Amino acid sequence: MNQQATSTPAKHQGVALSSSFYAAMRILPREQREAMFQVYSFCRYVDDIADSDGPRPQRLADLQQWRDDIDALYNGTPPARLRDYTASVQRFGLKRKDFLDIIDGMEMDVPADIRAPDEATLDLYCDRVASAVGRLSVRIFGLPENDGLSLAYHLGRALQLTNILRDIDEDAGIGRLYLPREGLLAAGITSTDPQLVIAEAALPRVCAPLVARAQSHFKRADEVMNRNPRRLVRAPRIMSKYYHAILRLLIARGFDLPRAPVKLGKASRIAILLQYAII
Repeated sequence: MNQQATSTPAKHQGVALSSSFYAAMRILPREQREAMFQVYSFCRYVDDIADSDGPRPQRLADLQQWRDDIDALYNGTPPARLRDYTASVQRFGLKRKDFLDIIDGMEMDVPADIRAPDEATLDLYCDRVASAVGRLSVRIFGLPENDGLSLAYHLGRALQLTNILRDIDEDAGIGRLYLPREGLLAAGITSTDPQLVIAEAALPRVCAPLVARAQSHFKRADEVMNRNPRRLVRAPRIMSKYYHAILRLLIARGFDLPRAPVKLGKASRIAILLQYAII
């Protein structure tokens, strides 16, 4: 979306397509680093299509072409723009479905901008645009299957929910609203107009459950990383610490008007990198 591999990550890519992504991935061994940057490039391409101001039918067609190209990659006849991916797909066992899930997630904003999705749709969106990227990533990092899938599930959702909470006003500016319909109604907000919703005095009541949910996902992700060798989880640990710090800044700022933009300072980012970059 406007997230970000993701200093504003692409909204679609809870995966955080950003300067934090670069810092976390540069510490990886060469083959892993190259594979991660291929995943990043793919996410950026499809994210840019979804977020462009081109005609919606053309954007849908462009995303379908990427689906066709992914199918060709896995059928052994990759197009030129995916030819370099063949070795990574084979080396790390990357799954076709995860690439297609990412495209499906990006496409959720194309027929019409998302506005106040129900809880099930919001979770599906988080899974596609963030946890699917995580599923590709944990295979590259070399985590065991079950722990890798669990980490992708929880960390992807933690990052994406943090992005949503951070970018409420920015998203509203382009006509999008990712806060769940059930949360709005529980707070007494019946409108789904983004500009009206962000001006509501009850907005903090809508955000509080999402903050708690993100905190819970960060905790579960930490539990997975804590039981795996440090060298396997250095990169996701850095991403987690970056975004958990952003969530804490959001909590400290609050969600009442006026809402100043929240950004993790350079010194804090460097401190996290130095703490976790060394095996």
